[in-house]
Amino acid sequence: MVSYQVAEITGVRDLTGWPAGMRLIMRRVKPSRRDVKKLTAFEKRTGWRYQIAATNIPARQGLSHVPAFSGQVWFVDALYRDHAEVEDRVKAIKRIGLGLLPSKSWQLNTAWVLAATIAADLDAWTRLLLLHDVPELAAAEPETIRMKLYHLPARLTSHARRRTLHLDRSWPWASAFATAWHHATKLSAVT
Repeated sequence: MVSYQVAEITGVRDLTGWPAGMRLIMRRVKPSRRDVKKLTAFEKRTGWRYQIAATNIPARQGLSHVPAFSGQVWFVDALYRDHAEVEDRVKAIKRIGLGLLPSKSWQLNTAWVLAATIAADLDAWTRLLLLHDVPELAAAEPETIRMKLYHLPARLTSHARRRTLHLDRSWPWASAFATAWHHATKLSAVT
């Protein structure tokens, strides 16, 4: 069953007054339960949800400097779909701390933004390098990772110049933490 369809509708609409080279790409999708409340009367009648993206990505049409596939409608749609993931990451970074500037002082806020972006980078690298074997956590929101991975019920002990981390065996995320820790210890040092 087809769940979505993509088409270019540039020639259907009068684009007078729009920038030169503008294209309209339309995507129609079977609506999810979450979208049902936001559907227009037309969308309810047709059973499809419509989304339109305006872009200036040129159709190839003899341009040698443009890759053959980049002007294709499916490629432009995939490019815009991928951008939605970027926007989700920006929202997550704002919730981590980027949207919570602590002061009226420019210098303090600059330091805060730097710390928040470092935290976002560490979160991204943790997902990429340590959690790739745990898909549920690799795609989770930062708050979820914080609660399930960083706030761990454990005890750190020292004996004979060795430190040992004792995890609670009943903790449901012990295996995921152990896997992430194993991946971290196998990373090569950057020189």
